[in-house]
Amino acid sequence: MIISKLKEALICLKAGRVTLPYPFAPHDPEDGFHGRVVVDAEKCVGCGGCAEVCPPRCIEVTDPSPEKRVLEFFLERCTYCARCAEVCPEDAVIVTKEFETATNDLEDMHMRVEVFMSTCRRCGRCYEPPTPLDRMMVTGFRPPTGESEGA
Repeated sequence: MIISKLKEALICLKAGRVTLPYPFAPHDPEDGFHGRVVVDAEKCVGCGGCAEVCPPRCIEVTDPSPEKRVLEFFLERCTYCARCAEVCPEDAVIVTKEFETATNDLEDMHMRVEVFMSTCRRCGRCYEPPTPLDRMMVTGFRPPTGESEGA
């Protein structure tokens, strides 16, 4: 038993240093690292695709009025999977390499993006998005219960 422990110790000593001196020396993440999520409100079209694919459901989409859509990002629940950035058609959701997100204020981990939605001048409703992905989170386009879509 002692011989096996000595062999294991020799193997570990032969490997040399295998850890990084991170807290004492800066370390840049490798390529492909998924860090903090950032949203460019100017590019966002409010399709809600990011909220549909988010595994921890940290993105909420609400429509307070027909002209406005609100996307709220609760980053304290984020698992940094970057699925929201992959599915965004306008590249409005960006995953940075920032990973030090410790904070004393929970509001630092909350983002709110308000998107103006175009409305029809004749009926006042929002335009129907052209693709099924864009229609996922749009309210008001489903027919009332009992009616079919073709009618």
